[in-house]
Amino acid sequence: MSKRQTTPGPKQLTESTTTRRRLLKGAAGVTAAAAFVPAASGLAAAHFPNELDIDVQPDNADNFIDVDEHDSVEVAVHPVEFLNGDGERETFDPTTEPVRYRFGSRSTVEDGGGAWPADDGEVREFDGHHGESHEALVLTVPVDEMGFDGGEETAWLYWERDESGEHGYAGMDSVSIYGTTAPNQGLLQVLQQLIAWPMG
Repeated sequence: MSKRQTTPGPKQLTESTTTRRRLLKGAAGVTAAAAFVPAASGLAAAHFPNELDIDVQPDNADNFIDVDEHDSVEVAVHPVEFLNGDGERETFDPTTEPVRYRFGSRSTVEDGGGAWPADDGEVREFDGHHGESHEALVLTVPVDEMGFDGGEETAWLYWERDESGEHGYAGMDSVSIYGTTAPNQGLLQVLQQLIAWPMG
């Protein structure tokens, strides 16, 4: 097997990419509010509110992750301002906060797993759609521990406020997953073959 590829370098942010992330975040909030979720998931959401502004594969508009070909992927974490649980305005600046991130499928990070960055990340300059520039933290995350099974349309990043890992913030972005097949799909195919097998 040939040597697996790593992610290419980043590109500038575009208005469409920023808008897509905001719309996706809003849609996720509406879905979470309307859908039934297990108690453990609700607890994780309460401890890790969805406030981070992230961009998976900032160099690629499709945000594709090939778990067979990519050794790692890049995740850009941008500064963001929001109202915290006390109703106070808070600014999260990833360039000054401790690097305690976990990245992967939603179920994986909610269960305390996920892939940790290979290092402390790299601070890079990004251009916004209004002409201003800002610094963001770009993390390089190994693919192996992300927990994707091929059925996901979003990827999640958890930031842990302290070493207990019980509180922090979350962020999500849309992704396209390649190179894997959902385990349930393979099991379903086997069951279908058994059902169709002629009875002797």
